[in-house]
Amino acid sequence: MENKNSLADTVKGTIENVVYRNEENDYTVMEISDSENSLITAVGVIPMAFEGECVVLQGRWTFHKEFGKQFSFDSFEKTLPKEVDGILQYLSSRTVKGVGPVTALKIVNRFGTDTFEVIENHPEWLADVPGITMKKAAVISASFKEQTGIRGVMMFCSEFMSVSEITRVYKSLGAGAVGVIKENPYVLCAGEFGIPFEKADEIARSLGFDPESEFRLLAGIDFVLSYNASVNGHTCLPREKLTLAASEALSLDSAVVSDFIENALDNGELSLYRTDGVDFIMTNETANSEDFIAKKLRLLENTAAKFTRMDIAALIEKVELQSGITYERRQREALFEALDHGVFILTGGPGTGKTTVVKALISIFSGIGMKTALAAPTGRAAKRMSEATSEKARTVHRLLETERGTASSEMRYGRNERNPIDENVIIIDEASMMDLALMTSLLRAVRPGAHLILIGDSDQLPSVGAGNVLSDLIASEAIATVRLTEIFRQAKESLIVTNAHRINAGEAPVLNVTDNDFFFVKRENERDIANTVASLVMERLPRAYGRDIRQKIQVITPSKKGAGGVEILNSVLQSCMNPPAKFKKEKQSHGVVFREGDKVMQIANDYEIEWERGDEVGIGVFNGDIGVIEHIDNQNSALYVRFDDRLAKYGFDILDELDLAYAITVHKSQGSEYPVVIIPMYSCAPMLLSRNLLYTAVTRAKKMVVLVGRSDIPARMVGNNREILRYTTLKSRIFDYC
Repeated sequence: MENKNSLADTVKGTIENVVYRNEENDYTVMEISDSENSLITAVGVIPMAFEGECVVLQGRWTFHKEFGKQFSFDSFEKTLPKEVDGILQYLSSRTVKGVGPVTALKIVNRFGTDTFEVIENHPEWLADVPGITMKKAAVISASFKEQTGIRGVMMFCSEFMSVSEITRVYKSLGAGAVGVIKENPYVLCAGEFGIPFEKADEIARSLGFDPESEFRLLAGIDFVLSYNASVNGHTCLPREKLTLAASEALSLDSAVVSDFIENALDNGELSLYRTDGVDFIMTNETANSEDFIAKKLRLLENTAAKFTRMDIAALIEKVELQSGITYERRQREALFEALDHGVFILTGGPGTGKTTVVKALISIFSGIGMKTALAAPTGRAAKRMSEATSEKARTVHRLLETERGTASSEMRYGRNERNPIDENVIIIDEASMMDLALMTSLLRAVRPGAHLILIGDSDQLPSVGAGNVLSDLIASEAIATVRLTEIFRQAKESLIVTNAHRINAGEAPVLNVTDNDFFFVKRENERDIANTVASLVMERLPRAYGRDIRQKIQVITPSKKGAGGVEILNSVLQSCMNPPAKFKKEKQSHGVVFREGDKVMQIANDYEIEWERGDEVGIGVFNGDIGVIEHIDNQNSALYVRFDDRLAKYGFDILDELDLAYAITVHKSQGSEYPVVIIPMYSCAPMLLSRNLLYTAVTRAKKMVVLVGRSDIPARMVGNNREILRYTTLKSRIFDYC
């Protein structure tokens, strides 16, 4: 690292002992032996400090009232030891996998000062040391190379990036990472690294990059587009909005940005689509995805097996006789349209009989020899689909056979155009959750001639990921769609169903009934909400319905922040549902204390996480998956989470992909259903106090809903029918092609 203070003092020596390390920010307290063998206490930020390493620290001497004289450093350099004693100390610190104090002594006694050279370049020689097999020698060498390789990247990047970020960069770019970054630091903004644009920009400034360099301009525009995709769900932006946002993000004149966008369009680095007189700008990948979806839908519509009207009527009558059900008019229409078209959408609220239609379609297609695949975007939705239809249902990711990619953000599937899905009828439930990327991957794997049937509630929140696929398909009016509206008698008895439809129709929910499945607990003082929720979970509901109900409750809240937000609720609920205990191991990461027994959620798709299910081994844990921490292994830096029947292993370097899940946001609850849902009602951002957000939250409940909080909030949410605007071009493209 560069010396920031020319007047700073310098300490040179060997790390004898790492007394304390904060893994959140790499603040470290360590003991250094200098050239006179004096022991110095040094404090400061230094990633991955290990005993035996040689360091040069620059800073100032301070005096701590409790610990005495210390050296507080603000910059450092690290090198491997060259003397035998230092090499032995370094290897004995268990820095290198497979090497402890005993093995370290054997290796150093054999190879002396050549030890590091042997480990790195001649690992097979290690097999001559008693107790080291060829396999173990390979492990030792690989671990050492990773440590030494990452050290160079660490020295270059530690001022700007965390240890986990540096590790991701090294794993992707290898030993040449520093050279690649120096040539174009904005490569770090690529998805596999997950480095924010601001950090890459900071590195670029330190390297003297021109603020108007093409690398920076293109990265800045990509940043604005990707930010709007991840935060706002936009797949594109109007040219004027993109120009303004990018010029602000880059602190450049809008004319410079506008000229660059025009050149990038001419060079094929960005894409443009004009509709309704507006120029929309997007990445080439997004443009290709939206265009592909529109074309593939047309292909499926044109190539699917066709039936005559008489044949369809006969098939519907046959399934009615077999099931003993007489379908109502809209259900019959849905069956007819699904058989008459290659692509069909069935939508409607709770209790309107969507599952009845799906079961009938499965029966009809099976009866004429067509194989049906059932899938949903989340594991919980797929499980619910299986239970409702008594047929096997999978997640869309499993249907597509997720494969190991080169990075945790990369999506690769075994099923695609070259290896399409075997079944010739594909039924997807909770299709409102399908974002642009997942729909693209699904359609690539659907063979021409197959029927695609999408089931979903278009009044729910749109997908967490970018795009508004289901709504765009319906709005295009080019895809056959039937909306079920009649609530069946049994469903009418549920106040959850009744209130859901009232909310959707713009009517306030009924809150004064005390003997049904929908309750309201009034708390006008928002500070009382969290404690009331905890009381409901721990005492009131278990007292009324039995202790087992605790595990069936999910708290779903509009926002992360505020008196009834995720952060406060998770803290309160963790302390009462899973308090600290001597026998429970803990691990802190990104400001969260994870404890054995904690309920947690995966908050990003990760296609690299390994899991086991009995003898089966697989990969991939996805955004919204909820599980329980089963074991924390501090010695091997691993945490194990049980997701239903899968046990997934997390290295400590990726714990930022987990969060506590005693309470989750409504957005994260999409596609899931829970026996009991508690929903805090409190004041938060107006955009979150909306009708479709309340509707989505209420429809997550299967047996009971409890609203807790201010009496004015439900009515405010129902009255706010603000549609979530998402810029996309899919609707227009479908209209063009279909």
